[in-house]
Amino acid sequence: MIAFVRGHFAVKTPARIVVDVNGVGYELQVSLNTYSSIVNKDSGQLFTYLHITENAQTLFGFAEIAEKEMFLHLISVSGVGAATARMMLSGMKPDEIARAIVQGNTKQLEAIKGIGKKSAERLIVELRDKLGKHPLDSAVAVAGFPAVDADAVTALIALGIGRAMAEQAVKKTTAALGDNASLEDIIKQALKNL
Repeated sequence: MIAFVRGHFAVKTPARIVVDVNGVGYELQVSLNTYSSIVNKDSGQLFTYLHITENAQTLFGFAEIAEKEMFLHLISVSGVGAATARMMLSGMKPDEIARAIVQGNTKQLEAIKGIGKKSAERLIVELRDKLGKHPLDSAVAVAGFPAVDADAVTALIALGIGRAMAEQAVKKTTAALGDNASLEDIIKQALKNL
């Protein structure tokens, strides 16, 4: 499979990018988030996913690995196709989708074109545990937390602790240790507070 393409952006539209890689043009379907990330660039790298169906082979492009990972999570849900996943990523950033799913916020998901109540509920049921235990990547911010605390929450989640429990432990720990505590100290103490 093609993991990424790097080259000159020969054609840029909000839905489609053509990347010239040494004289070969790769057409990639993109979300508005990816388009916004590269609109002012002449060249760069896009992570890719090759979607194969009976009728077509479509290459999707992503500016960030977190967006690609979210796309893969979304299309793993029955009833959510590649076009719907791209629409979702055009309407919300990957961390916003993850937060809405983990928090069970069906209203926020339903606000996206193509997502009804049943689809929103299915996304929550099928992805809540996956996204709660495994953040998209270490750069996904945790809402309402300073950067060091967010990193601590992400580290605890990577260790297999649920998001809600990790957030609670980090809040308790930073209240006890103060704002100047190191990331390592916060994680160690939070593990003791669980």
